[in-house]
Amino acid sequence: MKPGKLLALGAAALLLALAGCREDRQEDGALRIGVAVYKGEDTYLSNMTQAMQESVDLWCAETGERIQISLSDAQESQNTQNEQIDRFLSLGYDVLCVNLVDRTDAARVVDKAREAGVPLVFFNREPVQEDIDAWDQVYYVGSDARQSAQLQAQIVLDLWESDPDALDRNGDGVLQYMMLEGESRHQDAVIRTEVSVQTLREAGVPLERVESGIANWDRNQAAALAESALVQHPEIELILCNNDDMALGAADAVARLGLDFANIVGIDGTPQGVEAVDQGRLLGTVVMDYPAHGEALFRLARALALGEDPMEAAGLTERTIRIPMYIYSSR
Repeated sequence: MKPGKLLALGAAALLLALAGCREDRQEDGALRIGVAVYKGEDTYLSNMTQAMQESVDLWCAETGERIQISLSDAQESQNTQNEQIDRFLSLGYDVLCVNLVDRTDAARVVDKAREAGVPLVFFNREPVQEDIDAWDQVYYVGSDARQSAQLQAQIVLDLWESDPDALDRNGDGVLQYMMLEGESRHQDAVIRTEVSVQTLREAGVPLERVESGIANWDRNQAAALAESALVQHPEIELILCNNDDMALGAADAVARLGLDFANIVGIDGTPQGVEAVDQGRLLGTVVMDYPAHGEALFRLARALALGEDPMEAAGLTERTIRIPMYIYSSR
């Protein structure tokens, strides 16, 4: 197990200037970075934007530069996010970092940024390559969804090979599982759902999908779905979740039902998810390394805003940055 740095941040308010080295600097030449997120309450994004701010604070302290980050929360509305992006552009921000509500709306955002001459970095929700290629000032920072699903499957496979009885609780030689999925329009949800199961099947694990549900990355929705499923299908031996918040929701359901069950696997490596693994409430999670995401996002945004070579500043070989991941498990 490789512990990561644990950080937390509550939901960001609409167009909130984050704390750091930027007070009262609107008019004195500070570099301004506009950050637009689909939902401020998303645990992983909260941790990631906080890590980005900490990278900014450290940079300001060491260099004396003045950098302001302003965060907008679209609350899951693409129309709201479009208005927030328009506002960033009208206020003359130097660079935009956008976590799209709807990745199919990327072309509009690219067109607006290009018209204003403002570099654009998408993060966490990856547009299609055509949208990234539409302008040479468009970049993407994220992780490989396929790899995250493969690592999630590896957590299960490791236990299956070392202690199959811990998974095959009813001894029938088949692993009955439930899948908790993120929102249907998010490409990572589709990939994580399909590839995790595909990886296990290809490794020879006999699987039977007993139940599934779309919980939209949300802990409460996942808890409701998991509780209902566990009551109706006590044969469930594994719960695969597209992210940690949904895994924690499943663990909440287990606790409410008073069950002895911890074969729940998430993806993200949030502080709450890692803590739940340590407590034995989750089998494991895939750590997305949000401090590395936040650092890379800041370095790239700053380089683009200042007209520096982003390849040199962020160590890029192309206009997409993929942050490595690793497994954190109780076994």
